[in-house]
Amino acid sequence: MKTPNRDLLVLVKHALDDNEAMERELNRLNGLLMDVETSATFSRVFEVIDCNKLKVFCDTKRIMQTISQGEKGFVFLCNKN
Repeated sequence: MKTPNRDLLVLVKHALDDNEAMERELNRLNGLLMDVETSATFSRVFEVIDCNKLKVFCDTKRIMQTISQGEKGFVFLCNKN
């Protein structure tokens, strides 16, 4: 698995002197995030509001297309939360 280039802030209760244990923990955390950060998961929590067409899109294909194309003017990516 390719290690992503990201910054993680990990707070631990006890200072770990064992760097190998910390590396294992970070690899597990990266693996967990890689499983969760997918386009299907992203499209479940966001929707596209297109004010030009007066429509709301919730399907994965349209959401990913909007992100990649960067549509212009009055097209919004809205979190369903």
